[in-house]
Amino acid sequence: MSNTVEVEFWFDPICPWCWMTSRWAAEVAEVRGFEIAWHPISLAVLNEGNETGSHAEGHRQGKRMGRVVEAARVAHGEGVVGALYTELGNRLHPGGRDDYDAVIAESLEALGLPADLAAAADDERSDAQVRANTDHAMEIAGPDVGVPIISVDGVAFFGPVVTPAPTGETALRLWDGIVAAASVPGFYELKRGRTVGPQF
Repeated sequence: MSNTVEVEFWFDPICPWCWMTSRWAAEVAEVRGFEIAWHPISLAVLNEGNETGSHAEGHRQGKRMGRVVEAARVAHGEGVVGALYTELGNRLHPGGRDDYDAVIAESLEALGLPADLAAAADDERSDAQVRANTDHAMEIAGPDVGVPIISVDGVAFFGPVVTPAPTGETALRLWDGIVAAASVPGFYELKRGRTVGPQF
C-alpha cells in the first residue's frame, strides 16, 4: 500500500484507550514511513453539561495537559505535539502515575522544553484552540464519539479501540483494514462490546 497517506490523530492525554491506539498508529507510521499530525482535544469540553461522575477529575487533568501541549505547539512547532503526548502518556498509562503536575514537568524536561510551559496547565489562553480541535474532531467523526479519532486521507473515524496495542504484523494488518474501510464512502460503523480493560 502507498505510504503517502495523510493521517491525523486527535487525543486527550488522559484516556488510556486513546493511548493504546496512539502507540499502534505511531508504530505503523514508523514502519510505513508516514507522518502523523497530532491534535490535543478535551474530554472535559466534549462532556460539558453531562454528569461524568468518577471521570470528572480525569477529564479536568486531561484538559490541563492538553493546554500544555497546545502551548508547546504554539511556542515550538507542530513537531513537539506527538513527542510531548508520548512523554505524558508513558508516565500516565504504563507508568500508572497520577501526580499530574510532576508528570507535566518531567515530560517537558525530557524533551528539553522550557519548564515555564507547565504554567499553561492553568492558563485558559490555550482553551480556544483545544476547543476548536475538539469541535472539529466531532464535526468530522461525530456525533456521539470520544477519543481516539483518526483521519485517513480526510476520512475520520472514532477508534480503533484496541488492547493491548497491536504490534508487528498484527499492527500492519489492522492498519491496512482501517485504510480499506476509509476508502469505502458509505462505511460508518463497526463495533463490539469490550470484555477487558486497558492492557499496557
